[in-house]
Amino acid sequence: MTAELVRGQNHTLPQTRLEIRVSAGTPVVAGATLGDERGTVRGVEWIAHPGSPQLPGLEVSQQAAADHRLAVDLEALPAGAHRVTVLLALPVGAGGPARFGAVPAPFVAVTGLDGAEIATFTLTGLDAESAVSALELYRRQDVWKVRAVGQGYAGGLAEMLADQGVAGATGLAGSIQEAVTRGLARSVAPPPRTQGGDRVRHATGSADHRPPTPPPAPEPPEPLADPATTPQPHTAPGPAASPIDYAHPRRQHAAPPSPPPTAPAPQPGQAAQPVAGDATGWSMDERLYNQIWGMFEDLARAVAAYRSAVDFAESRMDQELDRALSDPRNRIGGAGDRAREGARTKRDELASRAREVLDRDLAQLAAEAAVVEPALPAAYAGWGNPVWHAHRVPMEIPMALRVGDLHLPERTDLRIPLLVRLPLERGIWVDSGRTASEAAALMDTDRLRRLAMETAVAHAARLLAVYPPGEFSVHVIDPAGAAAAPLAPLVDAGVLAGPPAAGPGGVASVLAHLTRRVDLVQMAVRAGAADSLPPDLDTGEQLLVVNDFPHGFDDRAVTQLRYLADEGPAVGVHLLMVADREEASAYGPVLDPLWRSLLRITPVADSHLADPWVGHAWTYEPLAVPPGSRVLEQVLTAVAAARRAAGR
Repeated sequence: MTAELVRGQNHTLPQTRLEIRVSAGTPVVAGATLGDERGTVRGVEWIAHPGSPQLPGLEVSQQAAADHRLAVDLEALPAGAHRVTVLLALPVGAGGPARFGAVPAPFVAVTGLDGAEIATFTLTGLDAESAVSALELYRRQDVWKVRAVGQGYAGGLAEMLADQGVAGATGLAGSIQEAVTRGLARSVAPPPRTQGGDRVRHATGSADHRPPTPPPAPEPPEPLADPATTPQPHTAPGPAASPIDYAHPRRQHAAPPSPPPTAPAPQPGQAAQPVAGDATGWSMDERLYNQIWGMFEDLARAVAAYRSAVDFAESRMDQELDRALSDPRNRIGGAGDRAREGARTKRDELASRAREVLDRDLAQLAAEAAVVEPALPAAYAGWGNPVWHAHRVPMEIPMALRVGDLHLPERTDLRIPLLVRLPLERGIWVDSGRTASEAAALMDTDRLRRLAMETAVAHAARLLAVYPPGEFSVHVIDPAGAAAAPLAPLVDAGVLAGPPAAGPGGVASVLAHLTRRVDLVQMAVRAGAADSLPPDLDTGEQLLVVNDFPHGFDDRAVTQLRYLADEGPAVGVHLLMVADREEASAYGPVLDPLWRSLLRITPVADSHLADPWVGHAWTYEPLAVPPGSRVLEQVLTAVAAARRAAGR
């Protein structure tokens, strides 16, 4: 039975390997400190936070999120650690709420590895506090217990750390918030939450919220290889059980769903066939969108469970070797060799069993991807999809746009489409600099810059193609005229709002025009007087493509660009920048907010994006036009024809 704690109440823990799950309704920073018998934190090495997420026996999230899972192994904590305090704090400078009184009460649950709740605590009564000690796990007479704390701090993370005796608490709090800011900048934003509060409805049971299957007999499974702690297949409803159910009952949307398509019931002994769009939503596009995000989350959690199992196997092997070799008798003769061989064999067995579970889940997701990809509409499809050859400019805006693919090293051929919501909620930065990726290192600078601009042109073309005629305009700033060749498809098709702007005068003119538009629309919206906008003002969405920033930009132009990045998306003005951050280093930290406000993508494969659930580093693959294909030119020709037909 779950113990529902109130502030100050404690409860005995029946096991030492636990998960602490946090649900806050808004992105929060989650961390933990270790304390000695008096509760004193001995130093920064006893603090787990997004900038340093792992300690022996403790692991926390690497970024701010609305939901967290903290892994705790009380037996593996450092010697002298008698207390684990779970901390929550609101991110600073992220544009979100500044006090817990303005957000839903955070909910914290201590669970076993099978997902069963041991104790829960809802942190009510918070107001001006921006940081809180949620609960603590403590050892009393060799028995571990959990206590609900709920102590808030109006002075934020620095005050909370200082209260625990941490030296240099202010500086440490600043470095933690900086790590959180970097994490938010590289994180892919999840879909909107449902009216019920959660985008995904989690069922209790297993680590990735799927029903656990019984462990194999006759030997009981090792802890992290147990099916209850690793992703398990769905159980299909109907007359016959199946190892996979593509109905995805966990994936929800704010709108009431229309009935999803159904697949024929599987025969006994056969797996259910995957179905494209078998998720919730009013339209097929919405169901596909939700299905893709569900696949994204499933893959993230499956790989997280596998990596956790492998890490545990390695840690267990090290502990067994330490215990065996600490006995002097095992250092003589073959006893030590046998201990090493036994520990390695057990490690390999655990890792092998974890890999089997992962391979099964990856095969299920690959089968789903194989039927989803051909069914995607143009906005969600890659350039190689035949849907683009029959594309017609739509009469309404789609939900999202595909801007690339994501994959993890455990299976590089399993690609998840990276979809961003429309209208764009943040600008895009195509990094033309040398990144840490091998592909960028092997490419010369000029080729990399050209490829970056070609990537930006392709994204601009996709946006033009998925918007109704005349409802999306593209402006280009090319100060030195260096991007004439990559821009040729847009220029030749006549789909730009005007010729690419060159020189200081051209840069100033375009920025002044778009800044004026943002100002006028903002004033009209605030005054509730949209009808008073000037008749010559284009109220459609606007995209500004900037090549080779910061060349050709003076201080005033840089300030205007930052203004457009901050204020533009809310009123329909968006940035698509092609830039090398190193070349803008002379501006120092002045441009840091600009880079953080943009979704960074690359013209070549690069591992820099993080998922919003467990924070994996995903390899981003840009969308490429197939060699020799004229699909880009054909699409832009169709856009130009649709505009002429509409009189735009």
